[in-house]
Amino acid sequence: MLRWTDINDIAIELSEMYPDEDPLKINFVTLRELVMSIDNFSDDPNRCGEKVLEAIQMAWIEELD
Repeated sequence: MLRWTDINDIAIELSEMYPDEDPLKINFVTLRELVMSIDNFSDDPNRCGEKVLEAIQMAWIEELD
């Protein structure tokens, strides 16, 4: 089960689920929705802030490199 703190695992899931998406072009509202749509993601949506989303976005970018 993934939680907001599983930054790298979330980035891997996102890169596999959305291979044609450019993480730099996704706003944080959309990114939050994408994370919450991951099948094995289960965490309180209110525990997610801008810093967490920024970290996920950066990890996703690194995953693509």
